[in-house]
Amino acid sequence: MNSLELYERARKVIPGGVNSPVRAYDPYPFFVWKGKGSRIYDVDGREYIDYVMGYGALFFGHAPSMLVERLKKIVEDGILYGAPTEEEVLLAEKIREFYPSIEMVRLANSGLEATMHAVRLARGYTGRRKIIKFEGCFHGSHDSLLVKAGSGALTFGVPSSSGVLEEVAKHTLISRFNDVELTEKIVKENRDDLAAIIVEPVAVNFGLVEPKIDFLKALRELADYSGAVLIFDEVVTGFRLSPGGAQQYYGVKADLTTLGKALGGGLPISAFGGREEIMKNVAPTGKVYVSGTYSGNPISTKAALAVLGYIKENPAIYSEMKWKVEKICKSIREVASDRSLKITVNYIESMFQVFFTDSEVSCYDDVKKSDIRLFKKYFHGMLKNNVFIPPSQFETCFLSTAHTDEDVELTINAIENSLSQIEDET
Repeated sequence: MNSLELYERARKVIPGGVNSPVRAYDPYPFFVWKGKGSRIYDVDGREYIDYVMGYGALFFGHAPSMLVERLKKIVEDGILYGAPTEEEVLLAEKIREFYPSIEMVRLANSGLEATMHAVRLARGYTGRRKIIKFEGCFHGSHDSLLVKAGSGALTFGVPSSSGVLEEVAKHTLISRFNDVELTEKIVKENRDDLAAIIVEPVAVNFGLVEPKIDFLKALRELADYSGAVLIFDEVVTGFRLSPGGAQQYYGVKADLTTLGKALGGGLPISAFGGREEIMKNVAPTGKVYVSGTYSGNPISTKAALAVLGYIKENPAIYSEMKWKVEKICKSIREVASDRSLKITVNYIESMFQVFFTDSEVSCYDDVKKSDIRLFKKYFHGMLKNNVFIPPSQFETCFLSTAHTDEDVELTINAIENSLSQIEDET
């Protein structure tokens, strides 16, 4: 059965034919048969070099041997106990080793859960109601954070999804990523009722935008000034940007940190943790209730231990991936320049994104001003050249340790072909 037939069947039983909106694109998405290493294979018999990589989760590529062999043994020992295991303790200790700012940690199952629990904990700890998030940053589809800027003023939060109550949204204040002045203004105006400032230290959900110099340090200072909890959402950047994530990379510590994606190497697991003073407010030692049947499940927990063990033993993987990303991005710029195409490329370590604009991209507004129509052409062009990138301008491309030098060369050829086609059509 081919992708079109599966899509038509899926639409009858799954809203939109997909189980997450980001997987949908025109005319219909391909359906995956299997993945191995840097490649993904569809039911139509096509093979793609994959830069979606589970939206950052597949740090080691598809079905890495060091995880596959471990998982075979794990399932033989049982897949769920409903009781604590030694591995949960070992993983919590290992996370604390990678992240000095995390003194205590609680495991969960998804980035959504981790950020939801972190926000609730910040409110429970401070006794305050309001939080600050940044326009375009995504922290999971739960009510407190499915909020966008209103039309009247940037700081006025309104629901970004039907079903989110205005009474909830009004307690979420919206600032602009990389805008210290605006954020300072919001903090000062809401100091007495501000529970938390939550941010992706590197914005990866409106393309890819790195923080400007001192932006994260300014957030640290504003949190200290107001008594608010500083939450770094490192669901994507955790272990991917560096072994200690963005906090090690930029030298700024958060009060609470959320982790996920790369932590499980593709298996569902997340964590939130931080200062002991804050974390002790989580039940059963405190009054902030957090629970989950699958939290700390033995399969994901043991897989995460394998992931962190491999990272610790192989520090060179970061420089190797960075070199490959730099080569790809340099080629994009050269091809675009040769064809007089207006393109900005943002990249950091193993992540990159292309924007069809000749202006700097440093906040959500900048991304919205780029040519989304040309990006869609670029996506389909890359797909035709057997390279799978995220279908949305508001996502990020990810490298894995499985990507080879040959993959890089084939990707550069695909980029040249795709951009040449765009030049011919414009």
